[in-house]
Amino acid sequence: MDFKSPLEAFLYWEKKTPDQVFLNQPIYGKILQYTYKKAGEEARKIASGLRALGLPESSHIALLSKNCAHWHMSDLAIQMAGYVSVPIYPTLTADGVQLILDHSDAKAIIVGKLDSYEAQKAGIKNMPILSIGMYGVEEKNTWESWLKAYEPMVPFERDPIDLFTIIYTSGTTGMPKGVMHSSYNFVFCNKIFIKKLLAPDHFRFFSYLPLAHVAERLIATLCICKGAEVFFPESLDTFASDLKKAKPHLFFAVPRIYAKFQEKILEKIPQKRLDLLLKIPVLNMILKKTLQKNLGMGSALIIGSAAAPISVDLIHWYQKIGVTILQLYGMTEDCSLSHANTHEENKVGTVGKAHEEVSVKLSAEGEILIKNDCMMLGYYKNPELTASVFEDGYFKTGDTGEYDHEGYLTITGRVKDQFKTDKGKYIIPAPIELALSANENIGQICLVGTGIPQPIALITLSEVGRTKTKKALAESLMATVRALNPKLEKHERVEKVVIMKEEWTPDNNLTTPTLKVKRNAIEKIHKPYYYRWFAMEDKVIFEAELI
Repeated sequence: MDFKSPLEAFLYWEKKTPDQVFLNQPIYGKILQYTYKKAGEEARKIASGLRALGLPESSHIALLSKNCAHWHMSDLAIQMAGYVSVPIYPTLTADGVQLILDHSDAKAIIVGKLDSYEAQKAGIKNMPILSIGMYGVEEKNTWESWLKAYEPMVPFERDPIDLFTIIYTSGTTGMPKGVMHSSYNFVFCNKIFIKKLLAPDHFRFFSYLPLAHVAERLIATLCICKGAEVFFPESLDTFASDLKKAKPHLFFAVPRIYAKFQEKILEKIPQKRLDLLLKIPVLNMILKKTLQKNLGMGSALIIGSAAAPISVDLIHWYQKIGVTILQLYGMTEDCSLSHANTHEENKVGTVGKAHEEVSVKLSAEGEILIKNDCMMLGYYKNPELTASVFEDGYFKTGDTGEYDHEGYLTITGRVKDQFKTDKGKYIIPAPIELALSANENIGQICLVGTGIPQPIALITLSEVGRTKTKKALAESLMATVRALNPKLEKHERVEKVVIMKEEWTPDNNLTTPTLKVKRNAIEKIHKPYYYRWFAMEDKVIFEAELI
């Protein structure tokens, strides 16, 4: 259908298939289902409540919640009321929440499913709060009381090119930027993706990555455009069983998630036994189908990975069990319409070819420059920064890359991630990090080396790695380093590996909510120790022993 906005798409399906299940919300071990009719009725009443606050036209309404049915209904209500949504990552601290609320000029906030609302509440000041009692959040205004107090409203109609949402980048460096998008941008992208996905009429999606991120938000609007059914996990403990029940047609994850899935499989079936079973013809097919089913990917048409580099070895490992992971590439600013591998054209290790609707070129420095018809409207309240990231109409991604003769793009690093050793040599860390991450004992990695002669690898351990002895870890890690170093230039060769005493997470601000490593934050903490670590005799160093 040729929809002009996600809201128009929802209204179409609400009228055409009112009794079809739209949202499946697990809570306390049970599933609450919201049909298109029920979701529309609740969204209309909440929209009436928002309008009753007497806010100015096109006001900005923040949305702080984990993925849940009420996130989607809140987003619809904000659209119906004629307002602009400002999604906030549910893992942010009170200071992070306040920073975005202040910068975005939010006039009200909807608070839904959270793990630590009491700790975040201090960041919400001087604005109406609509809480959702079902998730244990009780404020003066509640979702449940508004459903009783207000009548459904007739949705406002806004111009598709008007501001629809402000998406704050998860930010590996500095202050998050408020990326402005129109509803046209989302429906334009979704027309392209729906055509390529060839999704069935009854399309299912499992939503768990933060809806404050552009990719998950884009898929959320794709689901509305497609009239799909959406499932959510209840908790981390029920994640695997919830995913298995959903049987999604589209599954999207960051590389860290796929690594975690692999670790869980290998806990039950060690690699040597798995290799042996896969060599037996009859058992091969049975085992593959069983693993796919247990992963919840038995019905998946597209299994995608993006947001960070994924190990080629990890992709090949999944291929052996019949799961094809397609690497994709996109950014908040270009509404994720950039590059993708497909089942027909897939080259492992690359992020695929540019979509036909995208124009791309490389700068003299190798930076990837993108142009499409769904580019951001700009950075909120920052026209100077907006102007600085465009060159002749092309968006400067900040990523460096190379094309092969077939048109497949390989991301080689970030322009700003380069660092210089004390030999005066620049090093691009991403390719080296990716090669080292093939070691199953490594969970996360950050290659550093400012001010020392050779780079060193700071790592956290995977679940597999945490089961190993120190001796076994040291031997395994150095074997990987010794195998890699001859392939590198002399100034790039890794001198040491330092095992961190704690994992890097969004909670300690060492990764973004989408699990990208925050290089600047890690360097700020550990840079004073580089010289000391480099001078130590051991090649593998355990940070915990030095504290």
